[in-house]
Amino acid sequence: MDLHLTGTTALVTGGTRGIGRAIVAAFVAEGANVAFCARSAAEVASVEASFADAPATVVGSVVDVRDGAAMAAWVASSAERFGGIDAIVSNVSALAIPDTEQNWIDSFEVDLMGTVHLVKAAVPHLEKSAAGSIVAISSVSGREVDFASGPYGTVKSALIGYIAGLAFQLAASGIRANTVSPGNTYEDGGVWAGIEQGNPELFDMAMGLNPTGRMGTPQEIAASVVFLSSPMSSRTTGANLLVDGGLSRGIQF
Repeated sequence: MDLHLTGTTALVTGGTRGIGRAIVAAFVAEGANVAFCARSAAEVASVEASFADAPATVVGSVVDVRDGAAMAAWVASSAERFGGIDAIVSNVSALAIPDTEQNWIDSFEVDLMGTVHLVKAAVPHLEKSAAGSIVAISSVSGREVDFASGPYGTVKSALIGYIAGLAFQLAASGIRANTVSPGNTYEDGGVWAGIEQGNPELFDMAMGLNPTGRMGTPQEIAASVVFLSSPMSSRTTGANLLVDGGLSRGIQF
């Protein structure tokens, strides 16, 4: 299926690891140019170099999403370089699960305000696109009570509410806004790989809850994100797309 993304431009925060890096690769595979950011200069340079021979242009930048001014400057420079912006994906998360005061602060500043900073900077550019799209990565933990309830789950819930409000507010401007909520996602060196080694009881519990008998992959999540970001999903806005292999049990009305 042609997603009609060739020659478009997407911005992705947290594009060097896991789901974020898979999203960058999936956009590139569809012919989209990508600007991505992360905090580690070495990782940004490594990922950018890995796409040197790609058919589309991939540019990485070192940006902390907590810094609203830096985010605005990154969005503006990306729009200038590529001649506009068609899609943004807010992917960065503090992954702050334990119920500590600092984790509440980190979750708010990174997960929620990082998204707000990106959206506010990008909307004037998305308004000029023929198919402007906003996607934020939430979590099944933002939809139902689980072991990650607390800073992480609460802020992921707030993120769904924020994006749903944007969908209504920006509809007249032709900009769509959606969230994607992954279930447990496994990759070598990732969060769940660490839990598998350090907390096997939690890992086994999580595996037992999923009727597919496995966790998802970053590539599976990325495929849904890129489709939702594309003109082929032009009638979808205000949605929270679960990509969890049947992990969550609640019925969405």
